[in-house]
Amino acid sequence: MAVAQGVESAADEQGEEVTLFVARRVDPGHEESFESWAAGILGAAADHPGNLGTGLLRPAAAGDPWHLLLHFRDAEAFRAWQASPARAACFARVDGHHVEVARRELHGMEGWFATTPTGARRTPPARWKMAVASTVAIAPLTLTANLLLTPHLAGLPVVLRTLLLAPLISTLMTYLALPAVTRLLRRWLFPA
Repeated sequence: MAVAQGVESAADEQGEEVTLFVARRVDPGHEESFESWAAGILGAAADHPGNLGTGLLRPAAAGDPWHLLLHFRDAEAFRAWQASPARAACFARVDGHHVEVARRELHGMEGWFATTPTGARRTPPARWKMAVASTVAIAPLTLTANLLLTPHLAGLPVVLRTLLLAPLISTLMTYLALPAVTRLLRRWLFPA
């Protein structure tokens, strides 16, 4: 089993977030042991300095690959994870019943779009398209928050108000609005 090395890119200079998106094909009957291994490597990555989150996407159909997502603060944190003893220890426990079939290193907003079912199978859209789609997703959330929540929070200092609204809007953006907009605009974002 070859372990891919980190790749330097233009994002190194920009300090952009890095999302590693790895597809692994699992031999039939070994899904449970793979899930255990995946939980181990994702847990180790989550404990690594600079990690912003991990995820496991199960296959859409039998025989399709599983997808692991590892999200890092920047290219430096990503490279440190790639070279870490914790990562090496996880790969030392690979049982030979799953193999990497694809790997993509995504920078900035590309990682958000890769976590949708359509985005997982395609090249990320152009950055300007991602900006348009993100605006379409976040505008209704911001407007709704300003109309419904801000009047009730008007007595709070602006910093505290922002600290209350930001995680709410971010969560709704990640789990509700962006997946819906990506589905709605999929043909425009990911042309055939």
